[in-house]
Amino acid sequence: MTSEVEVVARLRAAGCVFAEEEAVLLLAHAADGGLDVPALDALVARRCAGEPLELVVGWASFAGLRVTVAPGVFVPRRRTELLVAVVDGLLQARAAQVPPVVVDLCCGTGALAAAVAARWPHAQVQAADVDPAAVACARRNVPLVHEGDLFDALPGALRGRVDVLVANAPYVPSHAIATMPTEARDHEALVALDGGADGLDLQRRIAADVAGWLAPGGYVVVETSPRQASTSARLLREAGLAVRTARDDERDGTAVVGRRTPGSA
Repeated sequence: MTSEVEVVARLRAAGCVFAEEEAVLLLAHAADGGLDVPALDALVARRCAGEPLELVVGWASFAGLRVTVAPGVFVPRRRTELLVAVVDGLLQARAAQVPPVVVDLCCGTGALAAAVAARWPHAQVQAADVDPAAVACARRNVPLVHEGDLFDALPGALRGRVDVLVANAPYVPSHAIATMPTEARDHEALVALDGGADGLDLQRRIAADVAGWLAPGGYVVVETSPRQASTSARLLREAGLAVRTARDDERDGTAVVGRRTPGSA
């Protein structure tokens, strides 16, 4: 049987920074699945060839959950857990809304929607994405997922009723895609990464239309980067929303939060 020491050595030789932790996960995955030595060796080979560990084992750890992932679909990052924490706080403040309506736009695997649903089981949680592969994957994590371009994907009955809309829309500038880690460039769809010339094309479109979808006093939470945060905030402010920025240094996460105020719809 391939030993942990052998797996660690192979991963380390391939340049895996967290070889010890990854070896434990790969061995546990093989044991749970009843895989034999050749099958385990094949998994290790895939990882050594640069395939993301999450795709090799079929899931990603996110906000305390195991989220199903799939080839070509954006793998949830730890920094995005900040958005879950922000949504938690917003829903606590809107506890009188029973059940609250939450939408995960540009959902990818549906990780955000799944995390919110796990914490707020009484909430009406829906998700949407333009990529059919992402929609198919998200439906393995969240019951209600719509396919379409941003708000065009959502049922019209949600207009003016969304308590919290959360979005991790692509925000990498087109010219910076080439500098991303190869795991992302080679294994995630370009539509899940490319945010246009300055990275904020999708955020502009979200900001332009979001107020009409929010309930009175409803919120939109958008992931961004520290460098782009001031522009992200300005886009929501110009849409008539009251805006603040949230930052989590431990997770290296940044988000802008907009609230629908009178006259912003």
